[in-house]
Amino acid sequence: MELALIHTMLDKEFYNNHKGIRCPDKIFTKEVRKIKQTLDYAMDTYDKNLTPVELQALFESNNRSMTTANRELYRDLFSKIAKEKPLNKEIATDVLSKLFQQTIGEEIANVGFDYVNGSRTGLEPLRSILNDYEDNFLPKISIDWDDTSLETVLKLNDQQSKWKFNIPSLARRVKGISPGHFIVVGARPNTGKTSFHASIIASEKGFVEQGAKCIILLNEEGYERVCLRYICAATNMSVEEVYANRALATLRYKPVDENIFIKESSGKNMDWVEAVVKQSKPDILVLDMGDKFSSGKGERSDLYLKEAAIHARNIAKQYKCAVIWMSQLSAVAEGLVHPDQSMLEGSRTGKAAEADLMILLSQNKVVEGMSEEETRQRHLNIAKNKLRGGWHGTIHCELDIERSTFLA
Repeated sequence: MELALIHTMLDKEFYNNHKGIRCPDKIFTKEVRKIKQTLDYAMDTYDKNLTPVELQALFESNNRSMTTANRELYRDLFSKIAKEKPLNKEIATDVLSKLFQQTIGEEIANVGFDYVNGSRTGLEPLRSILNDYEDNFLPKISIDWDDTSLETVLKLNDQQSKWKFNIPSLARRVKGISPGHFIVVGARPNTGKTSFHASIIASEKGFVEQGAKCIILLNEEGYERVCLRYICAATNMSVEEVYANRALATLRYKPVDENIFIKESSGKNMDWVEAVVKQSKPDILVLDMGDKFSSGKGERSDLYLKEAAIHARNIAKQYKCAVIWMSQLSAVAEGLVHPDQSMLEGSRTGKAAEADLMILLSQNKVVEGMSEEETRQRHLNIAKNKLRGGWHGTIHCELDIERSTFLA
């Protein structure tokens, strides 16, 4: 490889871009280092590209006192240089950068070894290395700037509601979601979280009917129980009605079933989730529960949840799908009609900071003598909304528990 690099550096323009501190002699082996020194001399003296033959001639004329054995050694090296093909310039740049960083790493390690042994006490040697080389550790980037033209920006913003919500009271305030959006849905247990995503995905005019391919990854309830809610939502039938009239249920469910993919995913993490998305290419991904896909353990659960939420948001953007992250609300939200984003369980601001849209489900506090209508009433608190319009507030609706459907 180092001989191919020498051949590549015979190009004057490439050499000028990498000479000096960017390509120190020390990255080469002892014998090739002497050839590199001749190359430095030639490039400083002649304003032209060199050939391997010219470089060899200069080397031999500057080292006439070599022994016969050394002369044969270097003639063999120059023969190999001539046979090597120059590297692609971008690849050669990356190779030089990696070799350079490895060499400086060894130099820093040697200084550290001296500190351990007590032979050095001041920081000046380390500071000198950092001052000399820090610019060469900056990443080499090429930015493809985003299109900021008026037409493009308006067109992209006009597509921010590709998948419409089928709950009329919600759709009047938040029309829908689009690829790249990260949506957090939170609620206390037994409020209707699973029925909520079953309703907006599988019931009449839901995301599936609009043509969305939906993947639901589960790590809390068994898949058969969640799937039954989807069947009820899609067929607009209760469990008893589905069992009593399987032919009708099958007829109504089949169009929805073709675009719904459910997988029990206990013990999986966000890397696995990303692999599923990359392979399956969904339009909408539901993580139920999102928190349990965090792979971190320890006292600072908020940090691990934040990392997982950032990963989920990146999945949404990179793979152009909407990600719906289902989450529990902490005990402080129990009995509250208007919970806020600070009540997301286990997270301080991590999940909230990443969300484009946050919907917190709540229900009326159960008290003796409540009517059936009151027990079925649900409240959709739009706690965060970065989507078009940015409306915040509370939307009231009703949960048809038997059919897992949210109604206006």
